[in-house]
Amino acid sequence: MLLSGGQVLMKFGLTKAGDFSWTSGYFLRLFLNWQFICCGICYGVGSILWMYIIKNFPFSMAYPMVSLSYVMGMFAAILFFHEQIPLERWIGVFLILSGCVLIAK
Repeated sequence: MLLSGGQVLMKFGLTKAGDFSWTSGYFLRLFLNWQFICCGICYGVGSILWMYIIKNFPFSMAYPMVSLSYVMGMFAAILFFHEQIPLERWIGVFLILSGCVLIAK
């Protein structure tokens, strides 16, 4: 959830910063944007949590669960960005979820 939330916040922050440019003004707008700052916090907390997970759980089980962030990202695309999702992507979501169920057993 932290990874997907960070990505959503990054997209909002980048959108508010305007057109990309290699100028100090652009990066100042970006780094003073609360959504971009919260994106970094999500990534930081997520990294600390990830260290705990890979220390205490089998890597072969933990790492594939990262793919759930793709599923959450797809729902975020619908909810926050009002994107239309084609059938092929829904099939992909089903396959990801099926794989996670099999791995978790």
